[in-house]
Amino acid sequence: MTSSTAGCRGCSKKRSVPTAEEARPPIQPRLTPFDTAMVVVSLVIGIGIFRTPALVAGATGSAGRFLTAWIIGGLASLTGALVFAEIGSRYPRAGGFYKVVAHCWNPMTAFLLNWAQVLMQGAGAAGVAVIGAEYLLRLARGGASGGRAAFLVGAAMVAGLCALNALGIRAGARAQNFLSLAKIALIAGLALAGLLLPVSASRPGMTMPSDAGDSSAGMLAALVAVFYAYGGYQNTVNLAADVRDARRGLPLGICAGMGIVIALYLAINAAYVRVLGAAGVTASPLVAADLARAVLGRWGEAFVSMAIFLSAAGFVNATILHVPRGYLAMAQDRLLPGVLGRVDERTQAQPAGLIFFAATALLPLFLLRAFDQLLAYVMFTDALSLAVLASCLFILRRRGEGSGAGVWSMPGYPWLPAAFVLILLGLAADVLFRQTRLALGGIAIVVAGVPLYFLMRRSWRDAAS
Repeated sequence: MTSSTAGCRGCSKKRSVPTAEEARPPIQPRLTPFDTAMVVVSLVIGIGIFRTPALVAGATGSAGRFLTAWIIGGLASLTGALVFAEIGSRYPRAGGFYKVVAHCWNPMTAFLLNWAQVLMQGAGAAGVAVIGAEYLLRLARGGASGGRAAFLVGAAMVAGLCALNALGIRAGARAQNFLSLAKIALIAGLALAGLLLPVSASRPGMTMPSDAGDSSAGMLAALVAVFYAYGGYQNTVNLAADVRDARRGLPLGICAGMGIVIALYLAINAAYVRVLGAAGVTASPLVAADLARAVLGRWGEAFVSMAIFLSAAGFVNATILHVPRGYLAMAQDRLLPGVLGRVDERTQAQPAGLIFFAATALLPLFLLRAFDQLLAYVMFTDALSLAVLASCLFILRRRGEGSGAGVWSMPGYPWLPAAFVLILLGLAADVLFRQTRLALGGIAIVVAGVPLYFLMRRSWRDAAS
C-alpha cells in the first residue's frame, strides 16, 4: 500500500499537494553505511574514468595541469558530497532529491528537475551498459565487437539487473556490494601496476609536453569532463529513508564512498601519465586498455575489459537502486501516476517503477552515439540541477530545520557550499557557450515537463473534488 490519502478523511479537498509528513513513504531502513558507501562508489565510477581522461588531457595540454584538474574536481566533489550529506541528514526522505527541492523551493521546480533526470538517467545508464557490453564482447571474442550484439548484451544487462532488484532492495544491495568491491580491486590493481611496474622509455606517448599555452577556458572545459567522471554521489539522497540511522549513517556512507573514489581516480590518472604521458593520454580514448597493454602485456587488455564491464554493471545497478525512489516521491505528491509509487511491503521493491525505468533505459538506446556530446548534454542539466539542490542547504539552515541531536553539519559553511554552487553554474555556462545546441536540447526537455506538471495537478484536483 502506498496511498498517502488513506486515513485522511478530514483533509481539505482544496489542498493540491499533500505535505511531506502526510506522504510518509512505506520504507523500512535496511541499508548500512557500508552499503551506502558501495552505492556511492558505483554511482560515481561508471564508464567516465575510462573515457574522460583523453578529453581532460586534450583540454589541459600538459601532465601537470591534467593532474591538477583531477585534484580540483576531487576537492570540489568532496565539498559537494559534504553538502548533500548534510541535506540528507537534515531532511532524510525516500526520493530525497525531489522531496527536498519541493520542500525548500516548490513542487513545480522539483518536478521539472526530476522530469529531466527521469528521461536522462535511464538513457545514460543504457549507454553505459552498451559500452560495458562492447568490452565484454571484446574479451569473449578476442577483438573489438559492437553493433547489434553489444545492443542486445547491454539491453540484457539492464533487464537482468531490473529483475534482480525486483527481488528486493537487499538483493540489489548485495549485488551492488560485490560489483563495487570487484571494481575497487580491479581499478586499484591497474593503478598500482602503472605506478610500480617498470616502463620502457621507448614506449610511445612518454614525452611530456611543456606547460606552455594554458588558458582558463581550457581548464574549465577539462573540469566539465572531470565533473562528469566524479558525478553521481548526490543521488544517494534518494536512498535516505533506506539507510539505518540516516542522520549519521548517510553522511558517513557518502563521505567514505567519495574518499575511495577520489583516491582511486588520482591513482589511476597518475598511472596514465607515468606510462603514456599527457600526449599519449590525449591520443587514447581507451586509455585504460593502452595502459594495461603497456605494463601488463596481452592479458592486460582482458583485465581492463572485465574491469570496465563490471564497472558498467555496477553503475547500472546503482542507478536502478536509486531512481525508482524518485518516482515514489513524485507519485506521492501526485506528480506521477500512483502506480509508480507502489512498494512491495515484503521486498521493499517497486515493480512498476522498475518496469518504467527499464522502458526509459531501453527505448532511447539508438539515440546514444557520440560520447563527448552525451557528456556535454548530461552535464548541462546535471550542473543546473545540482546547483538548485545544493542551494537547499542554505534554506534548511535558515529555517532551522532538521536541527538537534544526531544531525551532521558540514565544515566551512557557508563559503564551501557557495563556492560549490558557483563552480556548477560556471560549468553550465561553459557548455551553454561552447555547445549551445546540446544545452538548448536540455532546456527543451525541462520545458516539456511544464504541461505534464499541470496535467498531473489537474487530475489530482479532479480526483479530490
